[in-house]
Amino acid sequence: MPAVTPLAGATAHSLAGTVAHGLAATGDPSQLLPARQQMAFTLGFHIILVPFGVALTTLMLVAHYRGLRKGDADAMLLARRWSKVAAVLFAVGAITGTVLSFELGILWPGLMGRYGAAVGFPFAIEGLFFFTEAIFVSIYIYGWKRLRPWPHFWTGVVVSLSSIGGAAAVIASNSWMNQPAGFTVHNGQVTSVSPGKVFFNGAFWYELFHMLLAAYIVAGFMVASVYAVGMLRGRVSRYHRTGFLTGFVVAAAATPLQIIMGDTIARYVFDSESAKFSAIELLPSTGTHVPETLGGVLIDGKVRYGLRIPDGASLLAGFSVNTRIKGLEAIPPQYRPTDREVSTVHLAFDVMVGLSFALLLLAVWCAWLLWRRHPIARQRWFLRASVLGGPAAVACLEAGWITTEVGRQPWIVVNNLLTRDAVATHGNLWALFAAVLAIYVAVGVTAVSVLLSMKRRWQAEGGDENVDVPYGPRSGLPGAAEGAGTP
Repeated sequence: MPAVTPLAGATAHSLAGTVAHGLAATGDPSQLLPARQQMAFTLGFHIILVPFGVALTTLMLVAHYRGLRKGDADAMLLARRWSKVAAVLFAVGAITGTVLSFELGILWPGLMGRYGAAVGFPFAIEGLFFFTEAIFVSIYIYGWKRLRPWPHFWTGVVVSLSSIGGAAAVIASNSWMNQPAGFTVHNGQVTSVSPGKVFFNGAFWYELFHMLLAAYIVAGFMVASVYAVGMLRGRVSRYHRTGFLTGFVVAAAATPLQIIMGDTIARYVFDSESAKFSAIELLPSTGTHVPETLGGVLIDGKVRYGLRIPDGASLLAGFSVNTRIKGLEAIPPQYRPTDREVSTVHLAFDVMVGLSFALLLLAVWCAWLLWRRHPIARQRWFLRASVLGGPAAVACLEAGWITTEVGRQPWIVVNNLLTRDAVATHGNLWALFAAVLAIYVAVGVTAVSVLLSMKRRWQAEGGDENVDVPYGPRSGLPGAAEGAGTP
């Protein structure tokens, strides 16, 4: 499936900047609240699909490679089944992404009209990756039992690489909104664009690697949680253990890297996006010896209910208690985020960090069990925790995007275009929101029904050890034992 569908990616993420932020500020256009709420909902839905386009296909290839290289029939069966799940999620992502592409023009004409020449370039690149991915998804799915083993495997590699390329393109668009570059404005209009500087802007690389790691964490822990449920219900065959460990090991390896990356990015934000950093730290005033505040909210410009760790924020930002951090007071009042937006950013950041360390502990627990040679299938408390790991990873992903996008408010293009100046000024956007909500509910229910139907069919096939695979052991095909596959 696509990392995001054409014109539906990180730009739209940036417009979800007021997730649960409450009523629009006095003086904002009446259309602003429904536009933000609609974009927040549709992107909150769509972003869950992105990791499966980027990372589930990689997990599929890991299993496929093991099946071919080791003659592992269980791994081969996993690869085939995961490819079908990926195809379903590809279709869902195409639908939700198409809706998002229309929303950009309908809800935010100020953005597309003024900066379309710049922000549109990465989307054009993403479109090329999307169509490449769509073509090779079809080849890979229909290639089971039709292509020879290794050529079939390499078609899957194209799927995985094109999904990563598509993700990079839309991350370029989103990061450009955080740190716009590569364009010249005259009389309020873009008159020239440098595509390279637009694409590889100052925030591109760290946002890209942060998102890719998040994708592998979400997809890996979600896959592992599915097989953990099966093992808790007594299905402890090698097939289930292989499925669990394939997903879990990939996610567990990515988790410490993500924490290191997040710590590095926080200091980069401190240097280049001071307004966002002050919201993350819930910091009203500029100063040194700034405490790290856990929890808490901003009410009437004052921090309430938080647990403060003395000097913590200064130490984390600059490795010194004397590190000076700009507070919200340094932002001109007309461009200052509301208390509610600041509280949203701060709490989302806390959730993201807290869940990241919880997932790291889960990974360490698994490593200890494997080191001690304890059978995973018999560790019921560990399996119960692993079931929760998938939803926790998704929540962490959502919290991260909220931190990134709400942290930019009230700007849609930082220091260039305010969100309220980009929104549509006519039409009944609440009615449009209701229609989109109905579409997404229908698509979501249909997707879940299809996936559950596939699950029931696979369970009805009998023991996994008796199910044929496309090539390799148990295939029953001519030449399969030698890995020749079919002509």
